[in-house]
Amino acid sequence: MRTDIFDELWQIMCDRELNPPEKSYIVDILRHRKGIDKALEKVGEESAEFIIAAKNPDYDQKVYEAADLIFHLMLALKRIGVEFEDVISELESRRK
Repeated sequence: MRTDIFDELWQIMCDRELNPPEKSYIVDILRHRKGIDKALEKVGEESAEFIIAAKNPDYDQKVYEAADLIFHLMLALKRIGVEFEDVISELESRRK
């Protein structure tokens, strides 16, 4: 399974938080005036879109919405100060 993309995305999020470019969707979410609420709204929105896609036959849409949900969950984790590596470690600890 390829998981390097998670590391790469997390590093991009960390870098953009510390060195924000002029225009960045990541920075917009992380520094939004609504604070954590904006990131959580996106997780809720993407969750709903994934649920709808999961109940429909279009495989590509399921993949697209799953990717959006994971991306926005990672952004929310970043916003609340939870390291993605700690989430991975928790998942690993659940393996039996």
